[in-house]
Amino acid sequence: MTNPTAAMIVIGDEILSGRTRDANMFHLAGQLTNHGIALTEVRVVSDDRDAIVAAINETRPKYDHIFTSGGIGPTHDDITADCVAAAFGVGIDVREDAKTVLATNYENGAADLTPARLRMARIPDGATLIDNAISKAPGFTIENVHVMAGVPNIFATMLEWLLPQLAKGADMISATVRVDLPESTIAGPLGIIAKNFPQLSVGSYPFYEENAYGANLVVRGIDADAVVAAEQAIKDAFDL
Repeated sequence: MTNPTAAMIVIGDEILSGRTRDANMFHLAGQLTNHGIALTEVRVVSDDRDAIVAAINETRPKYDHIFTSGGIGPTHDDITADCVAAAFGVGIDVREDAKTVLATNYENGAADLTPARLRMARIPDGATLIDNAISKAPGFTIENVHVMAGVPNIFATMLEWLLPQLAKGADMISATVRVDLPESTIAGPLGIIAKNFPQLSVGSYPFYEENAYGANLVVRGIDADAVVAAEQAIKDAFDL
């Protein structure tokens, strides 16, 4: 059994300029791990139509799920919805169900939906809505592409609504072994262990503390017996 795979596309000049620190990738990675979906690629692209369309079309055939964050707000540079429509070759316009939901966020309902606010109700043809319990402006899913807000708390609430609807993979199991040796010493034996357990992810995460080098060696996979065996192999290799 192999778990579903995913990629993330983070959209926004503010991320690439360093003005905003992205939190959504970190959150998505943890939630997908808990759901048994393997996040294997993350791209950060500017607010550029061609770049966004290319990123979507390059990733969506490769993975079971594509998650995007950013670019679905009310301003001129919020172009993600249009780019997704272009990537799929479908039309886009204000949709009544999205408009109805969005209107519930304002005191006077639909009367308060200015042209800028209505931009957040523009949905590509054939997409289904992703609920937004905070500001009501919906995200959407079209085929395997899930389009969500860039604001971290809104992204998180959209993901909380979406994830239960996606097929859950097997639980990811991990084990960590601390080795108080530099990576240059660990590398050879660890490489052999990784080769002997190809069904697992075997990683070395170095640290430096108290004037000495060490590493946390982490094995991860969905085969519990293999994880236990690899953990023991690491302990045996370094006399732990």
